[in-house]
Amino acid sequence: MLIALPLLLIPVVLYNIVVLSSLIGGGSDAALAAGGADAILRDPMFSIPMASGTSWNVGAGDLILLLALILLFFELLKSTSSQKVAIVNHALSMILFVAVLVEFLLIRGFATSTFFLIVVMVMLDVLAGFIVTIISARKDLDFGGVA
Repeated sequence: MLIALPLLLIPVVLYNIVVLSSLIGGGSDAALAAGGADAILRDPMFSIPMASGTSWNVGAGDLILLLALILLFFELLKSTSSQKVAIVNHALSMILFVAVLVEFLLIRGFATSTFFLIVVMVMLDVLAGFIVTIISARKDLDFGGVA
């Protein structure tokens, strides 16, 4: 049953941990905590020297987005499955999309570009799952009607 869980839940949970830790560390001032979350995401964790002579600074937000992109690839591969567990995965992905959309719109600290891109990735996962299911069901229906 663990295969039914959306993989994009992992970057969402990581982002929530970052924001909640900044809210706890920020005290009662939510605006300061929201800025703290964005600062934590943009703060360079390490830098990589480039051939051009500059350094590429990589922050926690960049790593969360990289992980989300990799997991989106595997979610898209999972959406092509026609097993019964895929329907459960689509439903859980839709619930995750509603949850991240509510977080993005209503909770301070989630209105960042990093989280917006995560929301878009979750939405693409939902759309891809439903579109693939509809197309495969249509092909099954067309194939059954030929005989």
